[in-house]
Amino acid sequence: MSHRSCEDWCFAPTPDLETPVTRSPPERNPQAGHPPWMAVALAELGIRRFPPGSINPRIVEYNNHTNLVGYDDKISWCSSFVNWCMTHAGIRGTGSALARSWLEWGRPLERPVYGCIAILTRDDPASWKGHVGFYLRHDDRHVHLFGGNQLEEVRELAYPLGEVIGYRWPDAG
Repeated sequence: MSHRSCEDWCFAPTPDLETPVTRSPPERNPQAGHPPWMAVALAELGIRRFPPGSINPRIVEYNNHTNLVGYDDKISWCSSFVNWCMTHAGIRGTGSALARSWLEWGRPLERPVYGCIAILTRDDPASWKGHVGFYLRHDDRHVHLFGGNQLEEVRELAYPLGEVIGYRWPDAG
């Protein structure tokens, strides 16, 4: 069953819901320690889209950190969440609601580290559609992200590893 609810901005790939979540230790960036944006993000666990007829003001707040100022919680908000977290950690994000805007932000990483930004494709790697979240860990088949608009809430979710198109880290200065 597909759980794609995104419409215009950030299309979340269909997660693999059949695979149990493993609790392997995350790979950490020894130079960064525990990234400050991860504390911000993890504190939002469980924030979710409200049912039709009501609006979650917290997701509206996430959207207000992008070019979606004033939009409700019924649109795609994965990039809005990442922008909000980075801003609250004192780091400038992309300001864009497009997940793939993160491919041009910060610096690329050859290998992912805990807390880096992971950008995923939805269908076609050349398309503008995608999903973005914070890297937790991976195994042979899946990447585990913590992010917003993952099954319509802030949570951890596993995605096919082959859908990753980039990992990014903030610029040093």
